[in-house]
Amino acid sequence: MFLKKLKLINFRNYDSCEINFSGNKIIFVGKNAQGKTNLLESIYYLATLSSFKASHDSEVIKWGNNNAYLKAELIKYDTDVQLDILINPPKTKIVKVNGLKKASYSQYLGHLLVVNFGISDLLLLRGTPSDRRRWLDDAISQIYLAYRDRLNKYNKIKTQRNNFLKDFKGNINLSSSQEELLSVWDEQISVTGSNIIHLRHKYLKEIQEIANLKHKNISLEQEDLVLEYNSTVAGNFNARNDEILSPEIILKKYQQKIKEKRNEEIIRAQTVEGPHRDDVSFYINNTDAKAFASQGQQRTIVLAIKLSEIDFIEKIAGESPILLLDDVLAELDKTRQNYLLNAIKPETQTIISTTDTSGFDEKFLEDMEVFHIESGKVIHG
Repeated sequence: MFLKKLKLINFRNYDSCEINFSGNKIIFVGKNAQGKTNLLESIYYLATLSSFKASHDSEVIKWGNNNAYLKAELIKYDTDVQLDILINPPKTKIVKVNGLKKASYSQYLGHLLVVNFGISDLLLLRGTPSDRRRWLDDAISQIYLAYRDRLNKYNKIKTQRNNFLKDFKGNINLSSSQEELLSVWDEQISVTGSNIIHLRHKYLKEIQEIANLKHKNISLEQEDLVLEYNSTVAGNFNARNDEILSPEIILKKYQQKIKEKRNEEIIRAQTVEGPHRDDVSFYINNTDAKAFASQGQQRTIVLAIKLSEIDFIEKIAGESPILLLDDVLAELDKTRQNYLLNAIKPETQTIISTTDTSGFDEKFLEDMEVFHIESGKVIHG
């Protein structure tokens, strides 16, 4: 997979920007707050239809404008592909593939595949459950193409169900008509939520072995890594030892959980359990890494996970994804930095942002295509 051209209009600090890429190793150089990360964010958005920084689409639009436009031209399976996105909140974003508008995100996703590794990822274990859910959701959506649509559907149902719960004003004594209507929302959220939990199980199971192997290599065979999905509905799922639960089994657990939480949800007027409340845990030698691992150990875990994402996407898609490295090399010690750079295959197009190239090995920089970034302007060479 090879990104040939990137075009932005009113995205972050860019009025208009068009960049042509000719090589597999690209570097954006510039001082902080000039727009380097924004370029990587735009590529990530073109791949996943989401931002690794913003919670809402309105945040990526340049101040004073109502919409933003992104375009990518790439080569996938030796075929030219063009992707277009119009971000126009509060309306649904318009997505096109080769000029044809797509009715659902699942018809768009999967054309551009990326793995992003930035400074915020290094804080994944110390972040919030929502940070880890976002990482998981974005990774899954590139492999299981219907996942993003299901996730959006779940969030919409949850919002509507919460609004319905508010109508009860905390009164747990429902009429028969209220019981019937709430049962409809219960069925919809449990079916959709069960599918999301199932796919999260499946993804973590798929990358468990790869991530552990890479983690062992970095830690010189001293540490064993296990991923665990912590579900408020289905309990804890050990990605190494446990069997993936089917949507049908999860649904039964979900329906029971809803019954148990009925009064609490009415009193609190919100959906209290489900995939929107779940988390991911990481264990080193059976010890919870979020609580007890050193900063270096936590960074090794993230590095192993990111490299496993590359291998897994390549295994499924048959092509290497584009690797985005956002100022992360400066935050890694020499051992982990060398491991990362040596792990990158020659056919993997790698786009790096940095404030300074002096820390890079001269041999690594030999065939690097350099772009200088200053105040939302891109200068080649």
